[in-house]
Amino acid sequence: MKKYLILLLTFLCVASVHARKGYDRNIKPSLFVPKGSWMGGVTFSYTELTGDNYKFLILDDINGEGYTFKVSPYAGYFFKDNMAAGLRLNYNRTYADIGNINLDLGDDLTFDISDYKYLEHEYTASGFLRTYMGLGNSKVFGFFNELRLTYGYGQGKTLSGSDQKATGTYQTSHRLQIGAAPGLTAFVTNNMAVEVSINVVGLDFKWIEQTTNQVEHGSYRQSSADFKINIFSINIGICTYF
Repeated sequence: MKKYLILLLTFLCVASVHARKGYDRNIKPSLFVPKGSWMGGVTFSYTELTGDNYKFLILDDINGEGYTFKVSPYAGYFFKDNMAAGLRLNYNRTYADIGNINLDLGDDLTFDISDYKYLEHEYTASGFLRTYMGLGNSKVFGFFNELRLTYGYGQGKTLSGSDQKATGTYQTSHRLQIGAAPGLTAFVTNNMAVEVSINVVGLDFKWIEQTTNQVEHGSYRQSSADFKINIFSINIGICTYF
């Protein structure tokens, strides 16, 4: 009986060791950016919209224009192979000028929006942690993921109507975000790379305070938690490593 117990224990030990060895995938990450390096660069994005008597679904006679512009310089230090920490600053400007929009609901039921302008500036600062992974053994192409903790402050104003019937609203905003930005990098020289990334928001908190015609006051609070991809936040940039 003791022999069988000893054989059974030996078999279990061997099977356990074999299972551990089999579970070890023996992955050896390749060196893409070495420890002690510095990085610095800038990303930017620009979107412009123009409508001239345009029709979309129940919207008629769309006349207007607008744009969004964002520029973001950043710098970081590689405290470990393929891993860097740093600071990112951001400026975002949004402008919309709606000359006219008709909302046609049928049966002679229509609504009109005209002479509407909106302008907003937002400044943000982010601390980030970025990790790299080379594409196979390539030293040219690689993937990265950037985790960010962001605080932002913005100012905006809205004008509607014209002449003596014009009304205006001024607002200030504060924003706190925790998110990620995966992307692809490609070295065009030994020290310079082109990057493409997209924002994935995780936690987002926003507070807005408004004043209309310097008399009426209002506020708005927003909080969300999701990891959806924002296809309108594609960023293209240039980064230098030294």
